[in-house]
Amino acid sequence: MDNRDIRWISSTKDACWTEKPVSGQAGGDANLTITGEAFQTVEGFGGCFNELGFTALSHLTPEERGRVLHSLFHPEGELKLGICRLPIGASDYALEWYSLNETDGDLAMEHFSIERDRQYLIPYIKEALTYNPDLKFFASPWSPPTWMKFPKAYNYGTLRWEKDILQAYALYFVKFVEAYRQEGITIHQIHVQNELVADQKFPSCVWTGEQLREFIRDYLGPAFEKHGLDTEIWLGTINAPEPWQEMLHKSTSDYDIYANTVLSDPEAYKYIQGVGYQWAGKYAIQRTVQSYPELRYMQTENECGDGLNTWDYAKYVFNLYQHYFTNGVNSYIYWNMVLEPKGRSTWGWEQNSMITSDPAAKRAVYNPEFFVMQHFSHFVAPGSSRIGLKGPWAGNALAFAVPNGQKVVIVANPFAEPRILRLSDGTRTQALELEPESFNTIIF
Repeated sequence: MDNRDIRWISSTKDACWTEKPVSGQAGGDANLTITGEAFQTVEGFGGCFNELGFTALSHLTPEERGRVLHSLFHPEGELKLGICRLPIGASDYALEWYSLNETDGDLAMEHFSIERDRQYLIPYIKEALTYNPDLKFFASPWSPPTWMKFPKAYNYGTLRWEKDILQAYALYFVKFVEAYRQEGITIHQIHVQNELVADQKFPSCVWTGEQLREFIRDYLGPAFEKHGLDTEIWLGTINAPEPWQEMLHKSTSDYDIYANTVLSDPEAYKYIQGVGYQWAGKYAIQRTVQSYPELRYMQTENECGDGLNTWDYAKYVFNLYQHYFTNGVNSYIYWNMVLEPKGRSTWGWEQNSMITSDPAAKRAVYNPEFFVMQHFSHFVAPGSSRIGLKGPWAGNALAFAVPNGQKVVIVANPFAEPRILRLSDGTRTQALELEPESFNTIIF
């Protein structure tokens, strides 16, 4: 390792994305060593398109809005996001509840319409596509149409488990993919339900593992086949279980009761290309990856904080990236990319965002979690492979081999004082003094 071939970029609370000089300093035993192990391939990073994000962008001047979108999506921008999420109907960051067919009893989906999406989501997506025409999209509903649920409401409740309703709901997904295709937007993946154990005041719907298995096996998979769709079906987004459920059921197998229930059925398994986990799903992903290493995995929604966008929460989020990639995900998706100050949802929850759009100043503020994402996504291109690390710093770091031949190490110093990182690539050791509570990307 020649220090002339090393770049080091550091972010602290007071100075983000600062290029640091690399001295010739070396010495001592390595405390972080890149090994010869190779793991999963990276498919990319992204965020979610929501109505409140589009509203927040509208406060910016055209020039500032262009800078924001370039920073998020352009292949030469800061984040280079390449795979993004959108809701099917209203998410909790829609301006109000809506579905794509609220005509009661319309089993043939004759009144299915994406007219509402043409006001907010589709312009947002199409504007992003002007910066990166190769963006990939996955989509999930927060709730089915209300007439398909019991009780008949967009929040709480479950899908009515009746054959004609299940057939109609599978057709609802087909119509969505086809309608977006007519808009020039390819939906690459469908995830069956956002947070399938979220029984919430915002749009939501509860599913069991057995219901997921039956719906995918007997309805959704066959409907996609019948209509010739090549859109992938993913088992997501799974936000369970919480740790207390293990104690409640007295069985560690309950940690992957959703994924394993579905994937252990060969007829359901054949339709599924991947599994999406978020929030408490982090407690289950290790087991699912161990059982089904041939599938692809995604962290589908970064945990969203409280709207204060603090450096301390960014430190927590860095650990989420480290946890999910260490346990096998191929992609990592942020939640709201841009919001107004405090990031308050229509249903009253204030949440973080990578960028805050200040309506008064008509300018964008880049929050700490923007730079967490940048430390990963700017250099770790799709097609990169996660590679092994060993040593005392390994629990705070990730390493990737990039298609252009570079190796990228991302490491956090979680301590309140400077610490010396002695990084070895197996040939020599380079010493770097990491600033307190900093994020660091080292490229060589």
